[in-house]
Amino acid sequence: MKVVAVGGGHGTAVSLRALRLISSDVTGIVSVADDGGSTGRLRALLNVAAVGDLRKCLGALADPENPLTESFEHRFNVGELAGHTVGNLLLVGLIDATGDLQESVQAVAQVMGVTGHIYPASCEGVVLLASTEQGPTRGQSEVARSSSIGHISLEPAYAAAPIEAVEAIERADLVVIGPGSLFTSVIAACVVPGITQALAGTNAIKVYVANLLPQSPETGGFTLQDHVDALIEHGVRPDIVLVDQHSGYAREHCSIGVHVADLSGRNRLVHDVQKLAQAVRAEMR
Repeated sequence: MKVVAVGGGHGTAVSLRALRLISSDVTGIVSVADDGGSTGRLRALLNVAAVGDLRKCLGALADPENPLTESFEHRFNVGELAGHTVGNLLLVGLIDATGDLQESVQAVAQVMGVTGHIYPASCEGVVLLASTEQGPTRGQSEVARSSSIGHISLEPAYAAAPIEAVEAIERADLVVIGPGSLFTSVIAACVVPGITQALAGTNAIKVYVANLLPQSPETGGFTLQDHVDALIEHGVRPDIVLVDQHSGYAREHCSIGVHVADLSGRNRLVHDVQKLAQAVRAEMR
């Protein structure tokens, strides 16, 4: 079974950990629009693509016994390196040296013993743009602080997607979208034109994993239907929505089939990898 996860950040990393429990053919397609924190500082300094979400997703599929995997998330806390992780520095160093985002990601994946594939959603770094009731907003960090978001787009508008990422979606049996920040992680990956087209054309079952809680202000006050409508507005139509039984969304109506399951960990704040794997496996029966 060929499975693909699309999105960014911690949410897609969780999806990848779940998918590797049910398949040996796993691909992550990851947004490179982030411009906050360590990633933002490195983008501003070196003019490279965002690597933070790629780092998280590489770690999700890496060999846990690999020494680099163990230190990949180590974050420095002194001097000019404060706030930077080993993984971010390694990735931007390779990108700066080679000038090739995808080649650098694959080199790190090989060294870390990654099982499966991780591809950036676009072949170059992109800037996230949003239209809101307050006016246009530019940059992932600023968009995340916005409310009443209407439409998301990218700069450059026609950023190319890696052909390998497009083909992975086209060949997939299952595509998991999310969880994660709806506009700034999930849709940010999906609106790369090649990714949008591949998601529209694939015969795979497309499963949207709903967030456990609203994310304020980005999706403050959103219903489950609002989340789905935003995806559809941006060219992504899920076949199934997976909702945690403890979430308020579990009691809401949605125009797309909702499957309610126990998906959250003990604190109800993050998805449980084992539970998510079990729920996703059930969708393939």
